[in-house]
Amino acid sequence: MIPVRKKAEELLKEAENCNPGPWGNHSRVVAHCAEKIAENCSDLEPDKAYVLGLLHDIGRKFGVRHLGHVSDGYAYMMSLGYDEVAKVCLTHSFNNKIVKEYIGKFDTSDEETEQISAALADVVFDEYDRLIQLCDALSGSEGVLKIEERMEDVKRRYGFYPQKKWDTNIMLKKHFERKPGKDIYSLVGERF
Repeated sequence: MIPVRKKAEELLKEAENCNPGPWGNHSRVVAHCAEKIAENCSDLEPDKAYVLGLLHDIGRKFGVRHLGHVSDGYAYMMSLGYDEVAKVCLTHSFNNKIVKEYIGKFDTSDEETEQISAALADVVFDEYDRLIQLCDALSGSEGVLKIEERMEDVKRRYGFYPQKKWDTNIMLKKHFERKPGKDIYSLVGERF
């Protein structure tokens, strides 16, 4: 289950009031990209893609956390009954289902980290999980970026970017270009 678009926008606005920062605009860019790609894929619903993109980082509502935003977002969305959003809160950071590939601080308790690992082991990725993973890798807070530029930026900020994660992002880009037979940037636009 997911919220309607208007409710999702309200949830993001409320979350930004709790923890202002560039993550809100990044979420809007992810939503834009997800919607535009979904409009060109017959097996995806644009409104659903938009909502999932908009709320993928909703765990940031609860403060400045790195890995913690994954568990916070998952728990928050489950508490509201939005299980499909909760799933994307979990899966968007782990395109290979490997917790050690997380880029950022491991600021979770042992219990939280174990919960993330257990949930990832049980989850089956669908096209929406893959779409939001791709859109997360295309989106800065100021707009759409070339995927390599975005990954290089993350690598500069955190000092590393796992090669397997990098390769999977490139594979996701190719996957979502094959579906409509179009270049990803022609679908989402160079800037948002």
